[in-house]
Amino acid sequence: MVYPEFRGRGSASIDTAARLEEARGLALAIGLEVVDAVAIPIREARAGTLFGEGQIQNIDVACNQGEAELLIVDGSLTAIQQRNLEDKLKRKVIDRTGLILEIFGERAATAEGRLQVELAHLDYQAGRLVRSWTHLERQRGGFGFLGGPGETQIEADRRMIRDRMARLRRELEQVRRTRGLHRSRREKAPWPVIALVGYTNAGKSTLFNRLTGAEVMAEDLLFATLDPTMRRIRLPGLDKAILSDTVGFISDLPTQLVAAFRATLEEVTAADVIVHVRDIANPDSQAQKNEVLAILADLGLLDSESDAPPIPIVEAWNKWDLLDEERAADLTEQMAVHPDDVIVPLSALTGQGCAALLETIGKLLTQGARLHTFVLPLSDGQRLAWLHAHGEVVSEDDAGEDERGPLRRVAVRLEPRELGRFTRL
Repeated sequence: MVYPEFRGRGSASIDTAARLEEARGLALAIGLEVVDAVAIPIREARAGTLFGEGQIQNIDVACNQGEAELLIVDGSLTAIQQRNLEDKLKRKVIDRTGLILEIFGERAATAEGRLQVELAHLDYQAGRLVRSWTHLERQRGGFGFLGGPGETQIEADRRMIRDRMARLRRELEQVRRTRGLHRSRREKAPWPVIALVGYTNAGKSTLFNRLTGAEVMAEDLLFATLDPTMRRIRLPGLDKAILSDTVGFISDLPTQLVAAFRATLEEVTAADVIVHVRDIANPDSQAQKNEVLAILADLGLLDSESDAPPIPIVEAWNKWDLLDEERAADLTEQMAVHPDDVIVPLSALTGQGCAALLETIGKLLTQGARLHTFVLPLSDGQRLAWLHAHGEVVSEDDAGEDERGPLRRVAVRLEPRELGRFTRL
């Protein structure tokens, strides 16, 4: 495994050692054994091979010594670079995008997830048909009496990929419409939605299981879960809310996956509160946060000018139990310096701080609530029950009668959003 480290490119991204460790984790997630992982400095990328001739020779020697059958380049390779490296090294070569796509292809469990992964795979492969394999240069015979030059294999493969991608996009568009109907139904229902987001392996699924009592796969593994899961939870001041666990983010997430998983990620855009789960014990926690915020901005959840999120974001500083006293004290000081940030230190594994997180979310969801008084017919059980389920009923008493029968006066504290839903109801 090699990481091409470009010199002279200032970046706030994850440092080299952490990047190599993350790449190891990606390989382990798909069952590969990494015999060696090194960073190779690059001043200028070679158009045909990315690396220089001397660097390729060193890679070849290292692969032979470790008896490696596969070379993973933790970066982006063009189709020509991938083919030339395979020719020179006489072994299979894949880049970071190909590796992540393999993980997603193995982990996708639902029909929607498999559609999204297949679309991303085809989008990735479509650009790699150019002279990648010699059989693609062969021609098929033309039609008709005179025949003609016919269609090359590469043109036929491209056409098949385009047709298949078109079908997948139509199916995913149906998925998007279905999700839109589900969201509309939830808005009428109307329970607030809390979305868990964060860098992969930050502990989202562990926290999800802790808060909901569910049994979503949660392991010390990158991309342990891919398909979004929703469960009901209770919050202080709210009878019911929906907690959603989403796919983990990662640095240099392939653009094909961001596009293919947009239908899934759109669930985040419909959330009332976003809980950003951070692995605060990781030395690169700040860089991971920047990667997550970049993807949220790409989804339109951050204002490009002010960086003020239209949806409230709570930072859950997970794995607090793994910090030493000095580090914990430093982070506590940071929280005091930035009082406007909503931060909750916790441990999803032990449960420490989880009650405080629920209380914080409950306050965010109810902080705009105001007292409203409604007079409803006693026979209108649906709306009376709705007010009890979705608001804080302060008082309730008889209000006489009219042509509709006995009346009830209900004083209830509702958020503006809940008031609008009640009006529509």
